[in-house]
Amino acid sequence: MPTAPHIAAPRGTAPKTLHKGQQTRAAILEAALGLASHMGLEGLSIGALAELMQMSKSGVFAHFGSREELQISVIREYHARFEEEVFFPAMNEARGLPRLRTLFERWVRRVSVELDSGCIYISGAVEFDDRPGPVRDALVEMVKTWHAALGRAIRIAIDEGDLRPDTDADQMLFEIHGLILALHHDARFLRNPGVLDRARAGFARVVDHYRQPAPPAAQKTARTTRR
Repeated sequence: MPTAPHIAAPRGTAPKTLHKGQQTRAAILEAALGLASHMGLEGLSIGALAELMQMSKSGVFAHFGSREELQISVIREYHARFEEEVFFPAMNEARGLPRLRTLFERWVRRVSVELDSGCIYISGAVEFDDRPGPVRDALVEMVKTWHAALGRAIRIAIDEGDLRPDTDADQMLFEIHGLILALHHDARFLRNPGVLDRARAGFARVVDHYRQPAPPAAQKTARTTRR
């Protein structure tokens, strides 16, 4: 992956200068993330960012070095924000189904706020599915990292006894991911109403299919309570 040349700061450089450089890079990255969300990663260019930021092309180039590095930085920033909004809050939930449900619910909420822009994971997959290279590699790495985390949550739910021991974790992950893809497609492309509820209903059915049956005593207690 091409990287910008690293130039050592001269002795005596004030921390404030370094801090200002970091702030500028963060501002450029924020603008780049917004562009990529609406126009795709291929819509990113040093020139477009320079115009948006009212900077020179060389000023933007100094922070990223190349369009490819800019695209990869955007992917990593998107992934970091996805973790902050979806993954880390769910880790505060109890192991098993509570955590898995929270992961899915926060994923749905994340998609719901991206309907007017777009999910870089999904749009990036369309743009780079048949284009090998560092940008595709970065996208694949981030998506696989998320899938691995979701797969672990499913396996923990199996270990906790919330899901049947014969549950195929990879199949369940495939079905859950399919719900998100359908949600994004029907909400963003078809503009169908009620798709968030449909996604949640689909997840409930998936969970019910794989859920560990309650012990007979618990089932009897539940029936008595309903009476």
